[in-house]
Amino acid sequence: MEIAENAALVVVDVQQGFEEEEFWGPRNNPSADENIAGLIDAWQSSGRPVVFVRHDSNKPASPLRVGYPGNGFKRYVEERRGKGGGAELLVTKSVNSSFYGTPDLKVWLDAAGVRQIVVAGIQTNMCVETTARMGGNLGYEVFVPLDATHTFDLAGPFGWTLSADELARATAVSLHGGGFAKVVSSAELIAAAK
Repeated sequence: MEIAENAALVVVDVQQGFEEEEFWGPRNNPSADENIAGLIDAWQSSGRPVVFVRHDSNKPASPLRVGYPGNGFKRYVEERRGKGGGAELLVTKSVNSSFYGTPDLKVWLDAAGVRQIVVAGIQTNMCVETTARMGGNLGYEVFVPLDATHTFDLAGPFGWTLSADELARATAVSLHGGGFAKVVSSAELIAAAK
């Protein structure tokens, strides 16, 4: 795996509101936060660009709503902001795709000549998957370190409910098998970025 000198790490929605298990339900991958932190550290120490994405929910009951403590980044992310040797961007959004936020992520990436992006964060099957799919459609080479994402159990149609692990596997198969992104481990990316 070759990671370009200007490959951008896109850290999606790693916010305090996702700690509210009574709202979201059971989550998977307890090591996600440690792996996200490791990716941020590797990207910052190598001088590569990092994009921090924050979901500003417009739903009044959402733990991610503006003005509520849950809207803020988790502490380990907030502590790392502004510490890297490379460019940094804060994008805010109210939908699933980080490409539909402010400022415009595609414009920023293209201005810097970025062709590779790594998408990590929360939730695997929602904003991470949507951002990765759009990135692939827009022509970027997209990597998704599955172990640097997590999600929650989810109820759907026909009385179907899938566990967080089942949803994560479905996302990985759709993205990788469908050609939207290469699904890898955070360790592989960290090794390639050194």
